[in-house]
Amino acid sequence: MHGGESIISGVIAEAGQRLDKALADASGLSRERIKALLGDGRILLSGKVAAQASLKPAAGTAFEIRVPEAVPAEAQAQDIPLKIVFEDEHLIVIDKPAGLVVHPAAGNLDGTLVNALLHHCKGQLSGIGGVARPGIVHRIDKDTSGLLVVAKTDKAHEGLAAQFADHSIERAYLAIVGGLPNPLSGTVRGAIARSSHDRKKMALVEDGRGKHAVTHYKTLERVTGSALVECRLETGRTHQVRVHMASIGHALLGDPVYGRTPPRLRPILSQLHFHRQALHAAVLGFIHPVTGAAIRFESVLPADMAGLLVELRTPS
Repeated sequence: MHGGESIISGVIAEAGQRLDKALADASGLSRERIKALLGDGRILLSGKVAAQASLKPAAGTAFEIRVPEAVPAEAQAQDIPLKIVFEDEHLIVIDKPAGLVVHPAAGNLDGTLVNALLHHCKGQLSGIGGVARPGIVHRIDKDTSGLLVVAKTDKAHEGLAAQFADHSIERAYLAIVGGLPNPLSGTVRGAIARSSHDRKKMALVEDGRGKHAVTHYKTLERVTGSALVECRLETGRTHQVRVHMASIGHALLGDPVYGRTPPRLRPILSQLHFHRQALHAAVLGFIHPVTGAAIRFESVLPADMAGLLVELRTPS
């Protein structure tokens, strides 16, 4: 055994399964990780190096997987406070504050949620694709608050990614929009793609470039010049709620990209120093990718959006 290497061994449980699936089920690693280890010659069947993921070994065949120690992530661990809603050895659910970027990128190389998780989960990350990093399976915008699930293991990452891909995740957002939607509830359908006029914006497109997107909205409360709306995502596209609500004439209050705050409401936002889109990821539900349990989380409106609602409820 090489330094920093761990060994997973056992026997194939049943005949007729592809090797990559059988070993993924037995080891807790993802099928993609198993394929990579096969390619590196790190998997033995009956003492001989195996290379074919599609091989269907007999039941009772002995296997040995030599897993190298996960290499450190490029991002640096930083001690940034986190509001943790749920955590086990497989995943972690965070209630993200507005202003926190999820992933390091140009212009935000540190101070992100990933940096915070590398510090918080130190020693707990088994390696996503061989790298000791948190598995980001979805994101919410820097200035959107609310619930976000992150994988800590390869198996959890693969399972959560599959649920996001087949749109079986329950996600509901609370938004404060300009004006009163008419009808009060409905469904917005429209493909979303990067704007051809402004690369920082997303836009509804009809030329086949965009990704199918569906948002179901319901008005919860009418307040001064605006409304509190629940938006349930059938799909999860970049800026989906912001683009879809703006497309029906009800852009989110405070949104600097997709809408203008109605003039009569600007003094209220200015007085409260409210300088972000009024959007909060309030509900997140999914099937635990390892235990199979159905789990669901709710997050109340953060103080800034709750304060904005109080002001909007006050008769002018």
